Amino acid sequence: MKKGILFLMVVLNVFTSLGQQNKKIYFYEIDDVISKPAKKKTEIAIKEADNEKADIILLRLNTFGGELEAADQIRTMLMKTEIPVFVFIDVNAASAGALISIACDSIYMAPGASIGAASVVNETGEIMPDKYQSYMRSLMRSTAEKQGRDPDIAQAMVDPDVSIDNIIDSGKVLTFTTAEAIKYGFCEAQVSSKEGALKAAGIHQYTIVEQKLSWIDQIILFLIKPAISGLLIMLIVGGIYFELQSPGIGFPLVVAIIAALLFFAPHYLGGLAQHWEILIFIVGLILLVVEIFVIPGFGVFGIVGIVLIVASLVLAMIFNINFDFSFTTSATIFQKIAIVITSLTIGFGLSIWLGKKLILADTRFGSIALKTELSKDSGFLSQGEGLFHLVGKKGITTTILRPSGKVQIDDESFDAISEYGIIEKGTPITAIKFENSQLIVRKD
Repeated sequence: MKKGILFLMVVLNVFTSLGQQNKKIYFYEIDDVISKPAKKKTEIAIKEADNEKADIILLRLNTFGGELEAADQIRTMLMKTEIPVFVFIDVNAASAGALISIACDSIYMAPGASIGAASVVNETGEIMPDKYQSYMRSLMRSTAEKQGRDPDIAQAMVDPDVSIDNIIDSGKVLTFTTAEAIKYGFCEAQVSSKEGALKAAGIHQYTIVEQKLSWIDQIILFLIKPAISGLLIMLIVGGIYFELQSPGIGFPLVVAIIAALLFFAPHYLGGLAQHWEILIFIVGLILLVVEIFVIPGFGVFGIVGIVLIVASLVLAMIFNINFDFSFTTSATIFQKIAIVITSLTIGFGLSIWLGKKLILADTRFGSIALKTELSKDSGFLSQGEGLFHLVGKKGITTTILRPSGKVQIDDESFDAISEYGIIEKGTPITAIKFENSQLIVRKD
């Protein structure tokens, strides 16, 4: 009798397996802070899953949180796609990760995993003002309601003032273990792998298509990392600095332009940098070029140009809609400003240091600048030896010295070079020395 029942069960399972349609599963991972790269990977995943005609999108998630605007964009994309989305929480789905998880159609968690603690905090871990918490509460509630989960529990993951009988006391934000999440409807089952998640969902016949980023996508994800963005800003600053030291379309300006393209292109493709933000950078660069090549000295055009360049770099890294920063926390804004300012400072400092090393210092690299003096005592005669008598005399510049130009001394015109910086036309000067066939003057 038992053998007969067992035989019938085997036959039933075989027919069930034969009758089950093979499912196509699109699989991708977010195993880092929630930021622009995570948003980009999700965008690619949904597009490729649609092209592959996938039946299910399966996300393996492990994150302690990240940027609210990136999390909100990921949440929106996951909820709008017509393809069911499963999430397998491998270890943590904290803060922004909790919002993304709740946006999925089904949640599966590994043993020892956790979900919750979604209060908005700054980079030091301090709780942000209530206006940010209010926005996050509304996101958590609306997302939970949309996916058929308890909105009060979702709100308790953000608001420490929420108290739910037998679940959470007021004064604490809610975090669920795997068992607790299953008990209160925020997890379908405890599993140990993505295969386990599919099995728990009753899917036995399937083909997994894993996300394989193209080399272009990999480059974009690499370039929008904060550290790389900071490095590109340093190259922009360094290129502009060296171009200011030796005006003329040359290698430093080319480096600055290439670095700017590498900075803005991935941010634009990633949906962060807008047309007008790139336009601000271009206008700033044009004003700076005009200041260098057209207008004497360094004044309003140069200052406005630098301000516009800095502003465009900051805005390109911050999600906003025509200066509306509602979707961006102040912590994120300050973080991006800090990245830009730090990169600018380091870039400017390194430029000065490299300038001294490559041009002025007696180092192996400094040897590219000729510093050997062919003195009279060594038997060399300078071409303009007669100009030694001008040392100590006063005169006036008849052209801009940038740093070379024309001066007039004793009603005669001479080629000269400024000791330091740019000297405007019509400025009183004093000839301080004559060496290497150059009359060197100083502004009085």
